[in-house]
Amino acid sequence: MITVHDIFICKPGNASKAAKIIKDAMAQDPAFVQVMTDVTGQYHRVIMVWKYESLADYEKSMQSMQNPTPEMREAMKKMEGFQEMYISGSREIYRIW
Repeated sequence: MITVHDIFICKPGNASKAAKIIKDAMAQDPAFVQVMTDVTGQYHRVIMVWKYESLADYEKSMQSMQNPTPEMREAMKKMEGFQEMYISGSREIYRIW
């Protein structure tokens, strides 16, 4: 089992807005676990958490974005404008023991 953290450093004043957009857009994705905002550490962070059985499942999920389903297109539409809310981002993948 792995967990994937997509981490975004938002522009000031946008972290809560971004978290709400993500939560709404990703609600139907079975791999989506939660969205978090910082309480300590670097400011203005929003973290999307995903869970997959394996790295292969994660790679399949990434490949499926090349041929999006109607549900995926709807989620992408809800994410419009999100790119303007953050400055940078990164991804961390962890093995769950």
